[in-house]
Amino acid sequence: MEQAAVVVGVGPGLGASLVRKLADEAFTVVAVGRHASALEVFEGHANAGRIVLTDCDATVPEEIQQVFAGIEDQYGPLKVAVFNAGAYERGTVVETEAAAFERCWRVGCFAGFLTGRAAARVMLQHDEDHKGTILFTGATASLRGGPGYVNLASPKFALRALAQSMARELGPQGIHVAHVIIDGGIRSPRYEELLGELGPDALMEPEAIADAYFALHQQHRSTWTQELDLRPWVEKF
Repeated sequence: MEQAAVVVGVGPGLGASLVRKLADEAFTVVAVGRHASALEVFEGHANAGRIVLTDCDATVPEEIQQVFAGIEDQYGPLKVAVFNAGAYERGTVVETEAAAFERCWRVGCFAGFLTGRAAARVMLQHDEDHKGTILFTGATASLRGGPGYVNLASPKFALRALAQSMARELGPQGIHVAHVIIDGGIRSPRYEELLGELGPDALMEPEAIADAYFALHQQHRSTWTQELDLRPWVEKF
């Protein structure tokens, strides 16, 4: 049976790796981003035909609702939803403008609520014991705030609380909700030069992260993980 997945917050990094992984696992993947239709990272991929690029502002309730409306009629049962969006503007507390703080919260937390709610509403209609999986991308800032990171830690703390509340509410109803803490830098062309300084495997491989996300979806419901932290072997914690 054809199955559908949604990834909200798709760019050329981790989001793209998550989309490719799900497409390779035979899902039709709705890849959502503000400018998703302009992405070229999926061109030439073996399963690019399973990827549906969808432009959406995830902070707007009506736009997120539209993404999930009728998705199962088009692509099959929705079994996986991933929220991977975020925004960050570095600055001290006294420098931070109210509008910037609110924008980071809306992208990093409010959009997560809208995505999780929309996915749950669809999945709860399924008859299976495991109705679906909803995953949230967290960060080191989900656990502790640091100087200059008020715009990141605040929404990430809140997103973690959202995931915990959803897990406790939806788990008994057959939906697996998990929060993934990304505690380290993710390998990308931007950070490639750091590998020479830090050594092999010092940056997190996005494809390996995507494998871990999919493993969460595959878990038996007797051993569901609510929170998973991933970090390179050299990372101090």
